[in-house]
Amino acid sequence: MSSVIEDMLANRRLERVQPNGAHAHYVIRMAQQHLETARLLAQTADLSMVFTAAYDGASKALSAVLSVEGLRVRPIGDAHRNTGIAAAVFVDDASLSEFDWMRQVRNATEYSDPSRPPATSQDLSEAIESAGTIVDACATYVAHTTSA
Repeated sequence: MSSVIEDMLANRRLERVQPNGAHAHYVIRMAQQHLETARLLAQTADLSMVFTAAYDGASKALSAVLSVEGLRVRPIGDAHRNTGIAAAVFVDDASLSEFDWMRQVRNATEYSDPSRPPATSQDLSEAIESAGTIVDACATYVAHTTSA
């Protein structure tokens, strides 16, 4: 097991659960649906909802990776950040590094903060593209892991 995962377990950022391939596949389907919703909503003026749908799709896909590995992020501070860090240990795809900027923009969009701008229309297209790549990489990982 990776030292990153061992440290996250020791610091109680992660916990062990029963590996669940069926749940992971279900969550991947949800992630794909969220991404499709983001694409459909991109035609509207609701920038916040478009970004949130793309972000939620990426987040769910990362969670699916952890589910198949028998891990779950504990609901403490930085839980979404921890999800991205832990999933990146298993999925060797550069697209997962995009999740952190999405998380930061999502937080600025969801929780109004004058020091950080909310999502822009440019952020939306980048988020949909990044989330699509993340969801695809995670779906591939889950499919290969559960078929092995």
